[in-house]
Amino acid sequence: MRSDDLTNEQLEAMQTKLAASEPYRIAFEDEAFMTSKALRPVRLQLELLKPEHNLQRCEVDSTVVVFGSARILPPDLAIMNLELAEQHARKNENNAQARRDLIKARKRVEYSHYYNEARRFATMVSQRFQPHSPNRLVVVTGGGPGIMEAGNRGAYDARAMSIGLNITLEHEQLPNPFISPELCFHFHYFALRKMHFLMRARALVAFPGGFGTMDELYEALTLVQTRKMSPMPIILVGRDFWSKAMNVDFLVEEGMIDAKDKKLMEVVETAEEIMEILERLPAKGAPGRVP
Repeated sequence: MRSDDLTNEQLEAMQTKLAASEPYRIAFEDEAFMTSKALRPVRLQLELLKPEHNLQRCEVDSTVVVFGSARILPPDLAIMNLELAEQHARKNENNAQARRDLIKARKRVEYSHYYNEARRFATMVSQRFQPHSPNRLVVVTGGGPGIMEAGNRGAYDARAMSIGLNITLEHEQLPNPFISPELCFHFHYFALRKMHFLMRARALVAFPGGFGTMDELYEALTLVQTRKMSPMPIILVGRDFWSKAMNVDFLVEEGMIDAKDKKLMEVVETAEEIMEILERLPAKGAPGRVP
């Protein structure tokens, strides 16, 4: 059919169809386009820029990072779970899984004091360094449960702001309720999340944890060791745990790191010891921005 033969109704229908077509959509409103493989560089940039925009708006320029396991429970919850596991084990004496669950529940109770220690530390550091201090340290965590929750909760107890950098996981991880609403962020890319952990960091405190904690800790150590970041306190909490999980002496003996690299970190037991280290921070100093 020639264009001259089209009726007004047909022309309007053609225009409506074009306006509804995928290519015609505004680029940033086109979900299929924005989530395509070709747009990954743009998504990476957006994940860098959105938190940066909010952090600048809230005048957050220095942070203390709190890492640790999502599996460490508050003592009361850990004890309750242990009691349930003991009851289940008594009723199922020959059940191997019940015995394993009981062992795991006992471990949860053993490690639960770290939840309280992280919470106490976050309260102490928030009260000391927010808001009337040259070092206005804001607690930042991974935004999830466990030690992350304890860090945000301690700041909440102090009526101070705190940051949560949550991440998309296979099993959805909701943000813990104690994060400051204006500083609660959701990431898809681990790389950008880790970058935001360290861009404003003046200190890093690592409680016992698994692969995620180790990943974040070793990256920070590497960046400081290679001078990609300004030197900062890297504090490990729990001598017994870290002496087993991280054999630094072995790495020195095998020539994999220098003896001086041991000084990149300090190991403590209590919130008070962490605070003693942070009190030595210079009144003004550059956060650990990656150049």
